[in-house]
Amino acid sequence: MNVLRPRLRSVALAGLLAISPVALTPALAAKADVELLKSYVGDWRGKGALVGAESETVICKLVLSPGNADKVNYSGRCALAGTNLAVNGTLAYNDAARRFEAAMTSNVTFSGLAVGKKQGDGIVFNLRERNKDEEGNDLTVTAAIALKGAGKNIVVEFQVVFNATGDTLKASIPFSK
Repeated sequence: MNVLRPRLRSVALAGLLAISPVALTPALAAKADVELLKSYVGDWRGKGALVGAESETVICKLVLSPGNADKVNYSGRCALAGTNLAVNGTLAYNDAARRFEAAMTSNVTFSGLAVGKKQGDGIVFNLRERNKDEEGNDLTVTAAIALKGAGKNIVVEFQVVFNATGDTLKASIPFSK
């Protein structure tokens, strides 16, 4: 199996930006939590490598903007070997659940909700999901999106495991303003 087929690339790219919009429960967040999320508002660019059977460069753009009710909206695009991925979403602090949440939708079958926790002066969102690609192959997607340095850095760590074969795709994409 060629691990970097166009359909599988789309799944991999979706995981790279595993945060986007599905409406979240209204949050009445503490002012410091809201301000921390808002410190990431701006235009971000990232470049890294997607590594599997082969290695390919991934170039991404991510825009975070103020949303309604203390939320931060985001819109992102990644390009890899002629394949494009678009994701949209919302970041928020859900006061009732006492946690940060990032919801996403994409132009491929990948979507989800990632739970975030404060780490140092930032927030790390973790997502783990079992899913199937367009060909019905069972896969496990894990992603960590680290908002670091109170608005200074974003890093996306991503892995797809094709459960039947054990083949993997991994990526690390650092973003900067």
